Amino acid sequence: MQQLLWIETLLNFFAGLLLVLLPGSTIKLLGLPATASFWPRLLGALLMGIACAIFLEGSAPGSGGLGLAGLVLINACVVSILGALLVLELGPVSARGRALMWLFLVLVVWLSILEIANLKAL
Repeated sequence: MQQLLWIETLLNFFAGLLLVLLPGSTIKLLGLPATASFWPRLLGALLMGIACAIFLEGSAPGSGGLGLAGLVLINACVVSILGALLVLELGPVSARGRALMWLFLVLVVWLSILEIANLKAL
């Protein structure tokens, strides 16, 4: 269980850090539509905040806060919205962007399945 918390922490933190520090480059690398840097930076700050909350709650002994169940809910929100955008073709316009977003969606679903499996094991 702790390993999944740390994986989520690192993924969220570094994705957020990239968006905060290099929003334009990150957007181009992912093949996403160009946008003002405000929204990617705001998303990056949110991801970093989630990572910090996971770290704090994961490292505090006896903490009853954010854990795998909370992460599954966050991931479910991301997957449902991103999936809808991709199916409705409202996401990235480039083939590379669409492929990367589908890959991201599959990876988040896979990570959520692992988290749910660990929840049932508790």
